[in-house]
Amino acid sequence: MTAATALFVGDVSLDLTLVIDHVPAPDEKVHVTSSCELPGGVVANAAVACARAGASTRMLMQTGDDAGSRFVRTGLEAVGVQVESEKVGGRTCQVVILLDPHGEKRLLLDPGVSMYPSEARVEAVDLGGVAWVHTAAYGTAAPRLIERCRAAGIPWSLDLEPASFATGLAQLAEVITGAAVVFCNERAARQIETAPAATLLAMGVGAVVMTLGSKGVRLIEHGGFDTAIESPVRPVVRDTTGAGDCLAGWFIAQRLSGRSAVEALQSAVLAAAFSCEHPGAQTSYPTPEALQAFAMPVEPSRLHEQHED
Repeated sequence: MTAATALFVGDVSLDLTLVIDHVPAPDEKVHVTSSCELPGGVVANAAVACARAGASTRMLMQTGDDAGSRFVRTGLEAVGVQVESEKVGGRTCQVVILLDPHGEKRLLLDPGVSMYPSEARVEAVDLGGVAWVHTAAYGTAAPRLIERCRAAGIPWSLDLEPASFATGLAQLAEVITGAAVVFCNERAARQIETAPAATLLAMGVGAVVMTLGSKGVRLIEHGGFDTAIESPVRPVVRDTTGAGDCLAGWFIAQRLSGRSAVEALQSAVLAAAFSCEHPGAQTSYPTPEALQAFAMPVEPSRLHEQHED
């Protein structure tokens, strides 16, 4: 697709997904109808989606010194992600995902030591040839990463995870200000409370992508532009895990290929819909060929509506 490289910096995990008929009541035993154990993580998932979309992709991460570290690294490398990792004492992040018959999820997360690389690794990472950086600011080294992006003139995007700003957006001001794009899901928007998109734009963000689940996304930009984009294909939802991460990674790959933000999101929303039809996160992400086949039944139409406030 392009020789430009996207660098993903952040969390990686070992995900255990359990499909259940209902959430157990106290002291109730519920039988699992199916299960799978796969690599995961907000940023690692986005890196996989970017690589599967055809972009040159690197991932900077930290893992524990356990067997899980080998498993997640192998999974990333298998899809073409160039992994740069550091092992430290401790356990790689583990996530248990309880999945109901409608594909909706509940997550239990044990952070371990793999939520963010160290400041030393962030300082040392080679930014040569990097055209985009994507992160979720779980670690204290994130501000230094963004300082380096600013100095090198590299655009960056931020996955605004609710757990990363538990005490308010001010704690992320150093990584938000100047971001090309901030991805904000419905839970994060509720945590911001008042006018989340306007608040982020006022902090110096170039554009905000509000993810709205089955309703698609809104792209809100300076100048009052508010673009709503929905998938032209309604998926049969089996697992929503990592759909937002798929959207972010696919969007970045499309931007690196020269597409506009709206064009990139049209494709990314479709990729996220595709992922909902398949179990797991990283294994559910499409290739360009698979996405083309998924979209074939759709008649050409205008996929977005843009207006000025």
